[in-house]
Amino acid sequence: MKIKHYDVFVIGTGTAGKTVAKDCAAAGLNVAIADNREYGGTCPNRGCDPKKVLVGATEVVQMASNLKGKGITSVPEISWKDLQHFKENFTVAIPAATEKELDKLGIVMYHQSPKFIDEKTLSVEGKTVTADKIVIATGMKPLELKIAGREHLLKSEDFLHQPELPDEIVFIGGGYIGMEFAHIAARCGSKVTIVERGSRPLKPFEKDIVEHLTEVSKDLGITFIFNADVTEVELLRTNYRVLYKNNGKIESVKAKAVFNTTGRIPAIAELELEKGNVAFEKEGVSVNRYLQNTTNPNIYACGDVSASGTLPLTPVSSYESKLVAKNIIKGNEEKLDCPPIPSVVFTIPQLAAIGLTEKEARQQDYSIKVEYKSVPNWFNAKRLNEDVYAYKTIVDTDRNLILGAHIIGGNAGEMVNLFVLAMCGKLTTDQLKEMVFAYPTWSKDIKGMV
Repeated sequence: MKIKHYDVFVIGTGTAGKTVAKDCAAAGLNVAIADNREYGGTCPNRGCDPKKVLVGATEVVQMASNLKGKGITSVPEISWKDLQHFKENFTVAIPAATEKELDKLGIVMYHQSPKFIDEKTLSVEGKTVTADKIVIATGMKPLELKIAGREHLLKSEDFLHQPELPDEIVFIGGGYIGMEFAHIAARCGSKVTIVERGSRPLKPFEKDIVEHLTEVSKDLGITFIFNADVTEVELLRTNYRVLYKNNGKIESVKAKAVFNTTGRIPAIAELELEKGNVAFEKEGVSVNRYLQNTTNPNIYACGDVSASGTLPLTPVSSYESKLVAKNIIKGNEEKLDCPPIPSVVFTIPQLAAIGLTEKEARQQDYSIKVEYKSVPNWFNAKRLNEDVYAYKTIVDTDRNLILGAHIIGGNAGEMVNLFVLAMCGKLTTDQLKEMVFAYPTWSKDIKGMV
């Protein structure tokens, strides 16, 4: 059988892989792409987008709850079945639409995870193919817990597709996935427990701001078990028992369903990278500033699977994919110089962050001014009867520039984007304060945060 050759072969059809394939095809290159799952990747099929649809319904319930007795007479109930049906409107068409889009551009599609044979050769669908450039954009997958009974654990995507919501749930891991799903489940009526090996949830985020969210979560009915190492999951008659070690003692908690939300790791195990002389590490495929592999110059990696030092977020995947496409088409002309990247935890209230935490700024020996305040008395929180609204900003006093901004509040996810503009544009706090924003808006509040 004749070996098929391509200018570019992309592995992964999520935000990163799809963008590289489209840009290279538009430039006249002969492109192929492969995926061992439904086309479109994690975000629109089983990640960010369907999650946010579920969050939307809980936002309605929370706002009504805040305003009950203040003009609102009753709090609506969520129908999980109807909500799941609504969510499917956003996900069901993604794979076919993605394939149609790629096919229109003349991109050859494969439906299997390739394996490397050598530095420029892959085996896929029983065929041998070669390519001048191979792009790894396989993203991440859930971290497997090496514990007894791990076959009983459900994954994050299982939560998004639950036909019925279990009335008792344990989430193992208090990262952003565990926290977001815990808030959704609790507001939909489930009894929720989070078992976390650390002393608090959301370890990478600003501690002072996370403490507000932890208290809100407890008030919502979420139980936290901190400093707990899960050792086993047992199947009982109608429940599961999660055993964990806490302060040297083995304790347990029962639930109808147990979800592994301990984190995600680069999806590279099936690729047999060693055969392709592709260097990799714990964080993913090893890359230089051009997002080119450090040992095989024919290979590029972008998105969550690249060990580029950036955050594993969809907007970053898009940013990196554009850079990879440019460097393949024009030669290595552009180095990775990622701007400040915001991240948002879509709980209620939202937690948003950009830049350095106070601890990080002090470790880097900046001369800083830190402003940390709880401001539920500000108008935007008061008018919605929200009792949690706080921020912490870190400013470099030598240059009067914002180094970091951390917010918890009803609209924190939108507010942090204005800090993106300020930080990318290197606006001083004085320049920011001189600007005129519409009133009364959440956006205007950032002037009072610096």
